[in-house]
Amino acid sequence: MDLKPQGWRLPLRYARISEYIVASSKRPPEQVIEEQVSMRASGKRGIVLWCGLLAVLLWTAACSRKETGPPRQPAAPVTVATVAQRDVPVQLRAIGAAEAVSTITVKTMIGGEITAVHFKEGQDVTRGQSLFEIDRRPYDAALAQAQATLARDAAQARQAKANEARDLANMKNAQLDTTRYADLLRQGVVSQQQSDQARTNSEALQAAVEADRAAYQNAQAAMEADRAAIDNARVNLSYCSIRSPIDGRTGALQAFQGNVVKANDTVLLTIIQVTPIYVTFSVPQQYLGEVKRYMAAGRPKVTAIVNNDEATPEEGALNFVDNAVDTTTGTIKLKGTFPNQSRRLWPGQFVDVLLTLTTRPNAVLVPSEAVQAGQAGQYVFVVKADNTAESRNVVTGISYKGQTVIERGLQPGERVITDGQLRVVPGGKVIIKGAGSPGGSAPVKEARS
Repeated sequence: MDLKPQGWRLPLRYARISEYIVASSKRPPEQVIEEQVSMRASGKRGIVLWCGLLAVLLWTAACSRKETGPPRQPAAPVTVATVAQRDVPVQLRAIGAAEAVSTITVKTMIGGEITAVHFKEGQDVTRGQSLFEIDRRPYDAALAQAQATLARDAAQARQAKANEARDLANMKNAQLDTTRYADLLRQGVVSQQQSDQARTNSEALQAAVEADRAAYQNAQAAMEADRAAIDNARVNLSYCSIRSPIDGRTGALQAFQGNVVKANDTVLLTIIQVTPIYVTFSVPQQYLGEVKRYMAAGRPKVTAIVNNDEATPEEGALNFVDNAVDTTTGTIKLKGTFPNQSRRLWPGQFVDVLLTLTTRPNAVLVPSEAVQAGQAGQYVFVVKADNTAESRNVVTGISYKGQTVIERGLQPGERVITDGQLRVVPGGKVIIKGAGSPGGSAPVKEARS
């Protein structure tokens, strides 16, 4: 290695010292030691030699550092993504549970033996479809008895009416006799006793007419009671055929053919309505104002994600906000209605729920992994046109499915580093392994109850 800069020469004395050092390195150590001993003996000459040797060594080290320089940082391999801008919905996320719109517990209104079951467990049934048959014979007999009683009371009513007509005719004749006997009494033809007897017969017949009228009214009332008994018997007879009150799906049978059941006692079956269906969920109370405001403007859309299948979610609408906040959890209960034609939602099933409140236009989006946390807050590495990295502070907003909304700090079209940040230094070079734009669904607020 040439230790002397170009165009510069050592003084002759130091040049000789340098040549001596180089020559000494090529000789045996014993010879060098003998020469050094002799040099020490020479006094001043030895001191000068050692000082020159030290100076040459220091100068050589300085030149070596100047030629080598500081180590250079290698370019860091990174993955980048392009900052995107698009309209995104603002949503609340929660865990919900499907709930049947109607749950019907089927009981018998009359007692008797079950003679037939017209469906299978788990079968879909329609409104008015026959489910069970109760033994009809006792109720047929009760209806026939009520009808016979009505016929008897009707005959009694007719008899009372006829009696009234007969007694009324007799009463009119007695009244005429009373008038005639009174005239004859004044003429002295008949006695007072005969006149009184005619008047008494007239009054008795008038009382008989009143009794006949009361008997007829009593018969009429009995006939009304008989008609009511007939209606009741017919109702009981209709209860012998138990029909579905709604469109729904049957559950497990609780009573089978041949069982004897009591009126309004034994549960025979449970039917649930699954189309449409409710999904009930809760959000923190701080979102209540936003939910009420957007619900006043229309019915916000509710999305249910079944079994983490985000590709084919179920769509519904918000239709219920509870009238009180749950004080134990600080949440408000909401309910959405879903058509559920595909039957993917089932009562009691847990689902992920997204409540879309509004749409935010022209939101700036980056992958969430691009956002880093530092002492000064959140930041991202931006790749400039010359492939150098710039650390830039950002203000983040809502996020969902790997996407974060940037409120301030980035512009659409810029490139941000999504992987490899640990090897990146501000101002350092980077090697881009791949590029892309953020994808996925809309960002949301996380509403954990």
